[in-house]
Amino acid sequence: MRRKGILISASLFSIMTFLVSRWFIMNTRDIPRRIRLAPTPARTPLPIMRQSVTVSSGTYTYHLNLTRFEAEFPYLQSYHCTLIQEPNQEEQGATKQKLLILAVKSQPSTGTRRSELRKTWAKEREINGYRVKPLFLLGKTNVKGHMEMAKRESQEYGDILQWDMTEGHHNLSLKERCFLEWLYLKSPPVDHIFKVDDDEFVNPDVIVQYITEYGSPNTIHGFHYHRPPVLRGTKYSISKNLYPQQYYPGFVSGGGFLFPGASVNGLYNASLLLPVFPLDDVYFGFLTVAANLTFRHDRRFYVRGLKYDVCRYKEALVVHGINAKFMTLIWQEVQNSECHKVEVTSS
Repeated sequence: MRRKGILISASLFSIMTFLVSRWFIMNTRDIPRRIRLAPTPARTPLPIMRQSVTVSSGTYTYHLNLTRFEAEFPYLQSYHCTLIQEPNQEEQGATKQKLLILAVKSQPSTGTRRSELRKTWAKEREINGYRVKPLFLLGKTNVKGHMEMAKRESQEYGDILQWDMTEGHHNLSLKERCFLEWLYLKSPPVDHIFKVDDDEFVNPDVIVQYITEYGSPNTIHGFHYHRPPVLRGTKYSISKNLYPQQYYPGFVSGGGFLFPGASVNGLYNASLLLPVFPLDDVYFGFLTVAANLTFRHDRRFYVRGLKYDVCRYKEALVVHGINAKFMTLIWQEVQNSECHKVEVTSS
């Protein structure tokens, strides 16, 4: 009787083993196709060591006194980047394509513009071996409806990167710093980043071609201002107490510029050290000098605008000042036009 019980137990064990094995085989057959790859591991934030500095372009030196910056713009110096919305983590190794990020400076209130851009140039696509990924960079506002709109967009499109700094002219420098921090800490490997405003026409195909021809790990590309004078009585006014020198180091216009992913480490490290300058393009210029990077000027960065001509727009990298209601029409005409190549003069 005992032998019979052992035989029955052995038979039941064999049957169970077979069924479990069969279930495992059937349910793991598609695992390689279904499993999500591990997200890009986040780095550890580096300590902020902001201080008074002297930076040199080789020919000229520039002095930034932290005490004066803390007195006039304390919020810029003390703010810690805190995210409200961010895209889903990218899957490391999910594609062999190079990544080009279109980083669009926007505001919660300009949802109509973002909607038009998503229909035109700010949509994810593949161009000649590059995956083009748009991201909208936002701060916060006290208007509840605008904040809710940004949250819905983030949930639907996954293309919002939003911090809790208040939108404002001087706080654009914080967007520069916080975006560099995000690129350093959380972004997947990126080949190039194109910074632009949400009221501009952008030509991703031309950008990819430009990178192919002129891309360099140590060069910032854009409309370059060589050692421009400090303005004292305009929207961009800076006090003599804050910055007594008469000239800034060279910088590219914040209305549209291109920088390589390889430069992010140096720019981010510089942002931990330098006082935050209250003009975003000047601030990025100081970071560029501190990171020992170079500039390349190209006239196709039309940051001062351009009278509409379909063939001129077809060869442009960026054009400033486009009304959202005309964006779709311009985009369609440029895409469908056939123009002879325009000779380009750059330096």
